[in-house]
Amino acid sequence: MKILILGAAGMIGRKLLDHLAEQGTISGVPITGAVLHDVVETTPPAAMPFPVEVLASDYAAPGGGERLIATRPDIIFHLASIVSGEAEARFEEGYRINLDGTRALYEAIRAVPGYVPRLVYTSSLAVFGAPFPEVVDDDYLTAPASSYGVQKVIAELLLADYSRKGFLDGVAIRLPTICVRPGRPNAALSGFISGIIREPLNGLEADLPVDDDLRVWIASPRAAVGYLVHAASLDTAPLGARRSLNMPGVSVTIGDEIEALRRRAGDAAVNLIRRRPDPAVARVVGGWPRNFTAARAHALGFAGDRDFEAILDAYIEDDFRPAGA
Repeated sequence: MKILILGAAGMIGRKLLDHLAEQGTISGVPITGAVLHDVVETTPPAAMPFPVEVLASDYAAPGGGERLIATRPDIIFHLASIVSGEAEARFEEGYRINLDGTRALYEAIRAVPGYVPRLVYTSSLAVFGAPFPEVVDDDYLTAPASSYGVQKVIAELLLADYSRKGFLDGVAIRLPTICVRPGRPNAALSGFISGIIREPLNGLEADLPVDDDLRVWIASPRAAVGYLVHAASLDTAPLGARRSLNMPGVSVTIGDEIEALRRRAGDAAVNLIRRRPDPAVARVVGGWPRNFTAARAHALGFAGDRDFEAILDAYIEDDFRPAGA
């Protein structure tokens, strides 16, 4: 089994690669080679149980899709995108990367006779738009309120159509907001959801641009990797024409996060959170859905985090390194 990780230098891409390197298989089938692609070079783990090729380029440039599938990977993990805040600020670039590059990849696959890879596409809860019911079920309409959400939902629809035509075998997983993200903040509008935990644990101040009662739908990086791996070997027959799945998550308020931080790290950590209201961020993030049933995903065997304390503990176990340690 050969795999391609598109967006391999990103946080989830690196964690996915670490997991696959440790396991050496997907659903019991040995991985025989991997192509790791991003706009910058990816550094694979030191000990890899299978050969790895590292590519660094603009995948949305002409010919990018053809180069990516030159080895005919059996499984493609499509994690590449410009994140929400950047896609909103850089309109043309958001469409070029998130939509045009994705369709070019689909087209490159379609052009190869008999080549039908499993393609796992990472989508987002940004495909939905307000107003929302108290809990969003699997039949709720997609009506995005951001350019990023529009780009994601179009890519989902294309994935379903190319799958229907037999050009590829696609699964789109709509990830919750991923928290707690390790490393440096990125340009995602939701970055503060991780920042108010990650920075105080590391002795740093963190800005909070929204009210404590804002409710969000989140999942840990550990859960996100589990979703990707499960989708890679999922029997897609039960999906029919509906190739997009809402992933399990945890519905939590910002205040709930802060109190969990207080229980783990005390008042000193909580006091590092600086409340700096940003109406633009609050308007966009407040327009995202806050709770899901994720019934189809659960029925298909996807399993998420137990609660926010489990998400916080996963970050501490997997990624937190105290100063001086």
